[in-house]
Amino acid sequence: MLKQLTEDINKNVSGANAQLHEAEVGDSSITVNAEVIEAVCEYLKTSEYDFTSLEVITGCDYEDRLEVTYAITSFRKNHDVLLKVKLPRATGTDIVEMPSVCSVWKSANFQERECYDMVGVKFTNHPDMRRLLCPEDWEGFPLRKDYVVQEKYHDMVVNPEEKINNPDHYFYKELQEKMPDPKKVTFSWKD
Repeated sequence: MLKQLTEDINKNVSGANAQLHEAEVGDSSITVNAEVIEAVCEYLKTSEYDFTSLEVITGCDYEDRLEVTYAITSFRKNHDVLLKVKLPRATGTDIVEMPSVCSVWKSANFQERECYDMVGVKFTNHPDMRRLLCPEDWEGFPLRKDYVVQEKYHDMVVNPEEKINNPDHYFYKELQEKMPDPKKVTFSWKD
């Protein structure tokens, strides 16, 4: 189905440049150009594929790019797809922009805000593009690889030493180093 879906996206959405990525392990996905994500999503929702449900939008920071993934589903047709957009890598407080899909699925609203807040992807034409989890004046984007937690926020210590359970972390790290097979040591608090 994904091969046919990829071909149909390219036929029906100009500039989509849809590419299928078939995974040997895990989920396969389709990557499209960011500039036409709204048109692609509109097509997938209103076409015979009937993708009427947006389940998740998530952003991820890789070494060479930022990536936004949409998990969409058709409950009537009993199929789903991971739709991906690759964006240029940003550093520090740089922001990358791409179109919003709130006009297609209202459920995109808070998910796009979270992706902006955590990864620094700003969604243009979003009805209320502002941070969701961090305060508006927070510095940086916590899920980026180069993110450094600020020491203080409005004279409040962000990670006070007395609130961090370092002895437990050190204990498990030392235990892992001593074990012949470190994968057998979990950081779970059970047994």
